[in-house]
Amino acid sequence: MAAAEAERPCLTDLPGELLELILCCDVLGAADIGRVACTCRRLREACQPRGKVWRERFRLRWPSLLKYYSHTDSVSWLEEYKARHNAGLEAQRIVASFSKRFFSEHVPCDGFSDIETLGCPSHFFEDELMCILNMEGRKGLTWKYYAKKILYFLRQQNILKNLKEYLQRPADQQSFLEGAVLIDQYCNPLSDICLKSVQAQVDEITDKVRKVLRTKNPRHPSVASKAGEILIPEVELQRQVLDAMNCVLYEQLKYKGNELDYYNSLNSYIHQVLIRRTGIPISLSVLYLTIARQLGVKLEPVNFPSHFLLRWCQGKEGSTDIFDYTYIDAFGKGKQLTVKECEYLIGHHVTEEFYGVVTSKEVLQRMVGNLLNLGKRESTDQSYQLLRDSLDLYLAMYPDNVQHLMLQARLYFHLGIWPEKVLDILQHIQALDPSQHGAVGYLVQHTLEHIERRKEEVGPEVKHRSDEKHKEVCFSIGLIMKHKRYGYNCVIYGWDPACMMGHEWIRNMNVHSLPHGPHQPFYNVLVEDGSCRYAAQENLEYNSEPREIPHPDIGRYFSEFSGTHYLANTELELRYPEDLELTCSTVQKIYSSGKE
Repeated sequence: MAAAEAERPCLTDLPGELLELILCCDVLGAADIGRVACTCRRLREACQPRGKVWRERFRLRWPSLLKYYSHTDSVSWLEEYKARHNAGLEAQRIVASFSKRFFSEHVPCDGFSDIETLGCPSHFFEDELMCILNMEGRKGLTWKYYAKKILYFLRQQNILKNLKEYLQRPADQQSFLEGAVLIDQYCNPLSDICLKSVQAQVDEITDKVRKVLRTKNPRHPSVASKAGEILIPEVELQRQVLDAMNCVLYEQLKYKGNELDYYNSLNSYIHQVLIRRTGIPISLSVLYLTIARQLGVKLEPVNFPSHFLLRWCQGKEGSTDIFDYTYIDAFGKGKQLTVKECEYLIGHHVTEEFYGVVTSKEVLQRMVGNLLNLGKRESTDQSYQLLRDSLDLYLAMYPDNVQHLMLQARLYFHLGIWPEKVLDILQHIQALDPSQHGAVGYLVQHTLEHIERRKEEVGPEVKHRSDEKHKEVCFSIGLIMKHKRYGYNCVIYGWDPACMMGHEWIRNMNVHSLPHGPHQPFYNVLVEDGSCRYAAQENLEYNSEPREIPHPDIGRYFSEFSGTHYLANTELELRYPEDLELTCSTVQKIYSSGKE
């Protein structure tokens, strides 16, 4: 019997490959592997830091991070695991601290200072933020809110760095497509946009054009050549390329100018142009020009007023005569225009300078200028982000532009955010252009007053429902409501026993026409359209079909959606400590009785 026991094989007797396979099993955790490695030399060797076991443990825990490693890299997977784990703890600590630090104000410009000095790889930190954002269910809303803000900041900082590097390159190394992607990435930092992916989609279109060319002219040089390998000198061969491009883009793939929704910001983002197959003149021109150059046809961008165009040389290369060129309207299905037809397009005569070629930086300036104009046109809270992003991009290219610096200072002042940065901007403007002292002085004075008021704030105001002055307040924090007059759905995140707005607001909103006027409770509400409003009690009613409110600031105030109401986060609950009990009893009364 003893001999049989001695002969029974044990784990360490197994072949190395089989032993590794067992240790790579997904039911084992990192702690299990660590304990296994402490048992004997055989298992310690099987669990060596650079071996397959720790690599598999890393892959199972954080699969999206493997793209940062090459198969030829000699990596200590145990150390990488520890570094990623510690980065996760640090990310969680910072995210958790943001609500307490910045609940009462926007995250200030120096609020990210501890993130900028991280002692871990940035992609580890970002990966943890993405894990928080991808948490399932309706919980962790406040964590998700601040994780999103931090990730937004980190990615924009990195993209801005890439943009500045791009602008420092020689002009012949500045791809128009790459510039368009950088703008797209900066305005959509949480989207999965990369040059490699966009270029692959453009390459697919280019391959379709080659197939059409092959059927028309099997010996065409663009059929065999790789992207951008040659430039075709013969005009007729160039014409065949452009005809094939128009066939593929506008007939087969149905690309078109977005005339019905021209002022939609999606028309300016190159990845959306490829998805939706529509855009505005400049975004479609960048796509058209990129494909043409990959097929050996040199088209050049023309900063034509009101309608961006491309030009195609029909005469001597480099000619300064505008009549030696044919002008291409990518927005108009690749239509080829004469100088006179270009003027018909916009309805007036323009001088020769507007037919000249422009640099990649000037193309980006116009693209950003379009986004700036969209940001000014719109008035929703979300559009301020577009205006802020486009101003950042413009000032990255032209940091001493007084007009846009002043716009940025006024915007931050209007939003009541980053007063210290406003002062820095105003000081820079004054140094660049002393004639601005009047406007600068006004903003400096009011910004300093704002900073002083902020210093005088003693802490959050706490509102107890039990106070006699609050006895008329019927609704509570977190309830899903419906506006009786306008029909919008909203959630309450604050209340006052009477209207606290100034006389001008009360007059403009015609509050006195209400039966109870301003002398009734008013509620701060987050509305499903993304706006924040201040509604009178008599205009609100319980929502018979409560549902989530898709507002960007929902996580700033609430930690969870229960299915019938929102639960205030710690900071909001401190300000309304007695509301949760009323909210729960109200929900129980309204929705339970409805089910019965």
